[in-house]
Amino acid sequence: MSHKSPQIAARIERFRGGDVDPHFLGFLDCFNHGLYYEAHDVLEELWLARRRQPEDGFYKGLIQLAGAFVHLQKGRLKPAGALFRLSTSYLTPYGPSHLRLDLCKVLALEQEWLGRLEASGYTLNPLANSAPPCLTLEASC
Repeated sequence: MSHKSPQIAARIERFRGGDVDPHFLGFLDCFNHGLYYEAHDVLEELWLARRRQPEDGFYKGLIQLAGAFVHLQKGRLKPAGALFRLSTSYLTPYGPSHLRLDLCKVLALEQEWLGRLEASGYTLNPLANSAPPCLTLEASC
C-alpha cells in the first residue's frame, strides 16, 4: 500500500456500493472540481491494479488528460499540449463510448483545449480565461 492510499480511500469512500468502480467515480469527481492532480492519483491506483488488461489504455488516457490540466494549472503549456495528444492516442481506440463515458465528447474537449494552446503558439493558458471542463457519465440503460 502506498502512502497515497489512505487519501485515495477517503476520496472514493462515498462512491462505494454502486455499479461503477469507485475509483472511476472519484476520478470524475476530482476532475470536475478542478482537482486534477488528485484525479490523476485516484485513477492511477485503479490503473496500477489493472495494467495489461482491456481497460489499460482507457485509464492511462484519462490519467494523461488529468495530467494535461495539472500542467495548465502550473502554466506549463507545451507539456500540457503533449499530454492532450498522448491522451487522445490512448482513448481513441475505446470510442465512441466506454464504461458509460462519452469519448466523442472527451476527444472533442481535448482537441478544443489543444487547439487553443496551438492557436496562441503556446503563449496563452486557456485555463486562465475559460471555465474548466466537466466529464459526466451517460445514463445507464
